[in-house]
Amino acid sequence: MSRKRSCLGRLLLIIIIVGLLAAGILFYFGYRDYREAVEEIPLTEKIAQIQSNPEYVTIDEISGDFQRAIVAVEDKRFYRHGALDPIGFGRAVVTNLRNQEFSEGGSTITQQVAKNLYFSNEKRLTRKIAEALVAMDLEKEYSKDEILEFYCNIIFFGQSYYGISEASYGYFGKSPGNLTFEESAMLAGIPQAPSIYNPVDHPENAKARQAVVLEILEENGITTGK
Repeated sequence: MSRKRSCLGRLLLIIIIVGLLAAGILFYFGYRDYREAVEEIPLTEKIAQIQSNPEYVTIDEISGDFQRAIVAVEDKRFYRHGALDPIGFGRAVVTNLRNQEFSEGGSTITQQVAKNLYFSNEKRLTRKIAEALVAMDLEKEYSKDEILEFYCNIIFFGQSYYGISEASYGYFGKSPGNLTFEESAMLAGIPQAPSIYNPVDHPENAKARQAVVLEILEENGITTGK
């Protein structure tokens, strides 16, 4: 019996050592990707590049309804967590295991900004580590409202529209500051899958997605003007 326990103990120790080695290797390559990215173009320079876009709008120029809608849909704990959200990540892991697929990434808005600034949509663990490190830098250098502002200006809304200004004028012919509650809900639902939810190519899908967003807002006690 003691010999069996000894073998199991050795096996467990080997598994732990291999796991730590694997984690160390992954972190090394993730950190390397991160360093290469920020050394080639520093974070402040990347931000300056997106702010130089003529279509760039500040947070004060974006409808409060849209701000609340996009946060509720994409990262409802955005103002309560740091660069990463362990709760959201854990929820995504459980969902992926339950569905036996890996469609939910558990990325925060800050992580999505980091990805859009530096990285592709490639789903590699080392790339996620690099993305997380950039996200931590963002949270050190900028406020939550600034990060949300960056996010609203770089996300894709379908129909070649990048950023809330292009999407607002493109879909509704108005500035992002004049979006209604319902229009905000529709636009907030698009970034999850722009090719499926944009109202030009798929109006029925867009309306259905809008209804989901409105339901999420109601569940979170969010109504227009609050």
